[in-house]
Amino acid sequence: MTNENEQSSKKLSIGSGGKLGLKSPLESGKVQQSFAHGRSKTVAFEVRKKRGAAADTPKSATDAIVSDSMDDTETPVRVMTVGPSANLATVSLATPRPAAGRSKEDLTESERANRNRALQFAKRDEAEAAQEAEINEQNRKAEAEERAILEAKQGEAASANPSKNSRSVVDSDHQPSSGPDSPSPSATALPREEEAEDDAALRAKKAKPVAVEVKRQVPVAKRNEPRRRGGKITVSQALDADDIAERVRSLASVRRAREREKARMKSGPQEKVFREVILPDFITVQDLSSRMAERGGDVIKSLMKMGVMATINQSIDADTAEIIVQEFGHTAKRASEAAVEVGLRGLEDRAEDQVSRPPVVTVMGHVDHGKTSLLDALRQADVAAHEAGGITQHIGAYQVTLPSRAKITFIDTPGHEAFTEMRARGADVTDIVVLVVAADDGIMPQTIEAITHAKAAGVPIVVAINKCDKPDADPKRVRTELLQHELVVEELGGDVLAIEVSAKTRIGLEKLEEAILLQAEILDLKANPNRAAEGTVIEAKLDRRRGPVATILVQRGTLRVGDVFVAGGEWGRVRALLDDHGKQIEEAGPSVPVEVLGLQSTPMAGDELSVVENESRAREVASFRQRRRRDASINMAGRGTVEQMLSKIAAGEVKEFPVVIKTDVQGSLEAIIASLTRLGTSEVAVRILHAGVGAISESDITLARASGALMIAFNVRANQQAKEMARRDAVDIRYYSVIYGLVDDVKAILSGMLTPTIRENFLGYAEIRQIFDITRVGKVAGCMVTEGIVKRGSKVRLLRDNVVIHEGNLKTLRRVKDEVKEVKQGFECGMAFDNYNDIKEGDQIECFEMVQEARQL
Repeated sequence: MTNENEQSSKKLSIGSGGKLGLKSPLESGKVQQSFAHGRSKTVAFEVRKKRGAAADTPKSATDAIVSDSMDDTETPVRVMTVGPSANLATVSLATPRPAAGRSKEDLTESERANRNRALQFAKRDEAEAAQEAEINEQNRKAEAEERAILEAKQGEAASANPSKNSRSVVDSDHQPSSGPDSPSPSATALPREEEAEDDAALRAKKAKPVAVEVKRQVPVAKRNEPRRRGGKITVSQALDADDIAERVRSLASVRRAREREKARMKSGPQEKVFREVILPDFITVQDLSSRMAERGGDVIKSLMKMGVMATINQSIDADTAEIIVQEFGHTAKRASEAAVEVGLRGLEDRAEDQVSRPPVVTVMGHVDHGKTSLLDALRQADVAAHEAGGITQHIGAYQVTLPSRAKITFIDTPGHEAFTEMRARGADVTDIVVLVVAADDGIMPQTIEAITHAKAAGVPIVVAINKCDKPDADPKRVRTELLQHELVVEELGGDVLAIEVSAKTRIGLEKLEEAILLQAEILDLKANPNRAAEGTVIEAKLDRRRGPVATILVQRGTLRVGDVFVAGGEWGRVRALLDDHGKQIEEAGPSVPVEVLGLQSTPMAGDELSVVENESRAREVASFRQRRRRDASINMAGRGTVEQMLSKIAAGEVKEFPVVIKTDVQGSLEAIIASLTRLGTSEVAVRILHAGVGAISESDITLARASGALMIAFNVRANQQAKEMARRDAVDIRYYSVIYGLVDDVKAILSGMLTPTIRENFLGYAEIRQIFDITRVGKVAGCMVTEGIVKRGSKVRLLRDNVVIHEGNLKTLRRVKDEVKEVKQGFECGMAFDNYNDIKEGDQIECFEMVQEARQL
């Protein structure tokens, strides 16, 4: 940027191209200016000699007027003054002077603001230049110190080596000698450096001033100082040992290490905490390490040392876990999961708290010997008429009040062979067993089984000889047969009571009741009613309207409405109590059979019932029992799978018949499962996919369709949706009300699945009389049927001297020239064999056929 005075100073001259033009005395250009912190800026400059202000500055100084090239308008002027004594690395920035012919007061506001801004820039640049100069001075001093140290070390080395010192003396002789007043070379080194600096300053005075680019001095690393690696590292550099040796820790890493060390010094050494570790029966490695607060890898290493190869998620037994805990210095405390059942039954009752209770009598005997009819006569009810086929298939519990106001609780058990577990369960909860024997039949298989169950339970037996009103009744034979089973009646000098009764004519019922009460008095039956109730599930079923219903026999305590209880793997709250007549009651004491409503699901028959304090305890106990039952079933299934695999290897593939079973009560379900399981053999077996209590639902039909199973319904029916689904999917539903028919049908189906027996059936003999060679046929034997019959297509054996030399099929059978189906004894025929021609006259042909016969279980 120029003013009017500058324009008038232009001269008329001829340029380099031979053209006439105005030549400005100003020289212009661009320079890259660098600042601290990596900043830089490009500026344009003009160089001219000052006119009006020459007296204010030294004549050797030249001002460079630099204008900002980024704006075409009037911009602030920055003047860089390069003095003669200035070093090339340093530049002093002077304050720009007003242009010639204009005073400072004549400047406009914008020019004054621009000049102030330029002053600020100049001051900032001067500060940066001073900082850089200080850094350079520090570097120079450091180099000087290092040089002095190095020279000192070299001097020590020279004094230690005389040969080198002598060589240096010889070398000094060849140099020009100096007088005593002449300085030594080391003394003359400094003046020579100063003279060189003066020459450089003189040359700088005569040289034409130029703009100097100011660069920031980068601090140079000291000698022997380890340098940090810059940039990214490659794989080859990482594998190179030399490069690895050069790498050093970062400053941040050193800082973190120092902070950790300070924190550790403040907190002091941490002591290991030894804990008490509770160990269940089985525990995973991860859970064990968490309880000990140890690393999982350390626990696995300890197991490996013991020879136990386990992953972090595998379970180990309590003994192994205890050894690991002790190895780490902790204390092991064994605690079984079964501890949730501790205290469930409560304490034993004191003698002063117990009162007399009614006896529990179980009626047992062979099927159709009149057990239910005898019980109906005692109860003055008709239960047998409502049983399918007149056969009891459920456990019934009743309480009878005698005219003397005494009470007796009866439990009626089925007599069919399939209900063995029911009879055993009835014998376990009873006080007295009434063994019913028909006077006309005598001792039967289920009678013997009932005697065995009663002896195993250790309960007294009262024999009731029923059907004494029949003409062919023989009570004496019954008493004699009982001797074979170690039951000696009173008439024969024993202690077993035997009463002759008739349920039909009600003969001897009073004597039977007296005998039961007498036996109960001898036993002195007592219980404590003032405690939490305990009992046994006699029977359980799933009612369509009421939900799960269980028949409970209370043995101790009193069961009340609202009590929370656990029955096996199920729990519930008592919503209602029903007696044997269907009436609602508020509580049930010892020896009272009741129906309980309010279960979450159907329990298993024979499960123990216990009243607990709250629902959380009930859920905990029920969950543990369900888990234990599930684990047991899985273990049984696993063992069965191995056994089946071995049997398949030994005897071939086992054929399975899948079934889905739904019954009305739990006891019948157990009996059906036991009966069907006993039908299986090494070749065929019943596979029970699902067995439950309640009506048939859509899910049961879906399961049966997916697996091709037979749907068995015992005293239950399918709902309308299940019926339509079964009809659409062609699922066979078999309805039964008597267990005999169910077992027989499944037995017939399994028999049809058996591989039929192949039997050889002899047909007859024929003797070869002559041999004919026929073209394209081979040898044909002319035979005479000597015994039986010969059929075309049957199997034959060729006998020569009563020794079998060939066995095969009969290829052709001709009589005269016609093919015939059979030839009887006394007729001649022609026969040929398949792929065999070694026949001779006099050979005998034995003809037979293979017959398949169906097998039965």
